[in-house]
Amino acid sequence: MTHAFDPEMVLIDLDGTLVDSVPDLTRSVDAMMAALDRPPRGEAAVRDWVGNGVERLVKRALIGALDGEPEPADYERAYPIFLALYAAHNGERSRLYPGVREGLDALAARGLKLGCVTNKAACFTEPLLAALGVADRFGVIISGDTLPEKKPSPLPLLHAAEHFGVAPAAALMVGDSISDVKAARAAGFPVVCVSYGYNHGQDIREAAPDAVIDALAELDGLLVANAA
Repeated sequence: MTHAFDPEMVLIDLDGTLVDSVPDLTRSVDAMMAALDRPPRGEAAVRDWVGNGVERLVKRALIGALDGEPEPADYERAYPIFLALYAAHNGERSRLYPGVREGLDALAARGLKLGCVTNKAACFTEPLLAALGVADRFGVIISGDTLPEKKPSPLPLLHAAEHFGVAPAAALMVGDSISDVKAARAAGFPVVCVSYGYNHGQDIREAAPDAVIDALAELDGLLVANAA
């Protein structure tokens, strides 16, 4: 089924949707593990573990699994090490996915309001967007610590809609994970997902978004011809 969306506002997730940040995250995870005299985890594992914020990523790295909790003392030691490493290297190896610049250009050409909604902390989100040259594309940037709740809570999406004065039905969420789909459904937003990105190794189609695209540049083809 082909959907034709007619949004006034498009919100876009960051990691796994706009940006492949796994190379920087992996370097930080493996350097943290080395500092703790533990073996590295490697990029393949980190790629499955990202998507729920760096706190969860550090916990997953410590236990070597998607679910579970490390010893509190281990986490208390590891987390500040990771934060310092990631702050020092954030954006150095991260790259925009193919089609992202073209997709953002097409949305801007339609005059749509654009926001970035991510679970990444603001201290990492804004430098990363700036390093990749796209920070100025967004009229609002909502990070994981901007509000009391983050995705899959609908609060960040509803906050962005309120910021722009847009009704949820006139909005669109674009993401890569079940967290994005859950947040959109709870907020009353239509949701489009990219087929790449970070969804803990699961096909995003299983989450039943309204549409799936292989590159952000394809989003323009799903929008009604007379938008804006």
